[in-house]
Amino acid sequence: MEPRPPGGPAPAEPGPRVLGLCGADPTASASSSSGVGAEAEAGRRAPAVAAVLPAGGCGERMGVPTPKQFCPILERPLISHTLQALERAFWIKDIIVAVTGENMETMKAIIQRYQHKRVSLVEAGVTRHRSIFSGLKALAEDQPDSKLSKPEVVIIHDAVRPFVEEDILLKVATAAKEHGAAGAIRPLVSTVISPSTDGCLDHSLDRARHRASEMPQAFLFDVIYDAYQQCSDYDLDFGTECLQLALKYCHIKAKLVEGSPDLWKVTYKRDLYAAESIIKERVSQQICLVMNTKEDEEHVGYRLEEMLKNELNVHFLDYKLLPFGQKMENLMQIREFAKEVKKRNILLCGLLIYYPQDDQKLQESLRQGATIIAALIKERNPGLIGQLLVA
Repeated sequence: MEPRPPGGPAPAEPGPRVLGLCGADPTASASSSSGVGAEAEAGRRAPAVAAVLPAGGCGERMGVPTPKQFCPILERPLISHTLQALERAFWIKDIIVAVTGENMETMKAIIQRYQHKRVSLVEAGVTRHRSIFSGLKALAEDQPDSKLSKPEVVIIHDAVRPFVEEDILLKVATAAKEHGAAGAIRPLVSTVISPSTDGCLDHSLDRARHRASEMPQAFLFDVIYDAYQQCSDYDLDFGTECLQLALKYCHIKAKLVEGSPDLWKVTYKRDLYAAESIIKERVSQQICLVMNTKEDEEHVGYRLEEMLKNELNVHFLDYKLLPFGQKMENLMQIREFAKEVKKRNILLCGLLIYYPQDDQKLQESLRQGATIIAALIKERNPGLIGQLLVA
């Protein structure tokens, strides 16, 4: 959504102070290739693409009653963060989520509340491979009840890997178009060993020669669908590696694409706290407060940071000597800047804070400002992009 101009006229007297809030989307990285260049590249290179997310797990290893894909991170379900990351890739036409029948209504409510687009639901199987197969069937032309068009390439990703970036999605999709299959890999962080039957070391692998298989993975749709149609029950019930199925049944050697460290999977309860920390770091707010004096800067900045528990970096500009017209011109520059940074998945809003001399009124004004900022951090509502909010 394109940023809108400030929502009302600013007072002519120098009392009001302007705060520009520039917030990165929680699931976007500063190093992401999203933006005009990435969109143009995607438009030129990416084939017709769909994505399948198996989300039928019960979260047994996490040890919590709620399946991990529905566990809240900063008051938003984990799977919603993952969907948000995929939706940024505008060239992914359809996103198929496989969930169990008992969680179908929960997933529908998440889609509605967070306004996810291009998302369709299918019922998950009892294993990961069976859930993926259900998603592929929904995209296949040979299914009489299919309401979706068959893609040329399908991306398979985990619902509990929320930090995937558009550049790696594009890389595996284009590599799959060329090679038939592709998958993200990462260097091993620990040496893999093989124990003997008596519990002693049998042998170890050379860590430098091996890699960890990660998600996302991508395939020519006809290749992976054919592989799943040939799968044995043992493959569907006990297998985990999709790339191996393409090799085993279709003789397709996958192209391996080096992924970033952010492709890790939320598996254990402690991973929820790590994911929350990453999201907070990526939010990394940049605050620009317009103050009249250095005393204002120290006074207001300290209080805002205290109220927001030091989650913000506060920067100040001294506008005391600027005429009103120049101040408004700078506000318009914020609007133009919002248009540019939105292309990199950064949301920009403005907050107008009144700075009365009465300390009690100032405290209330700051409290309102802190409440607004905290809400922006948690909700990341795109409807507020470019608006000038008033505290």
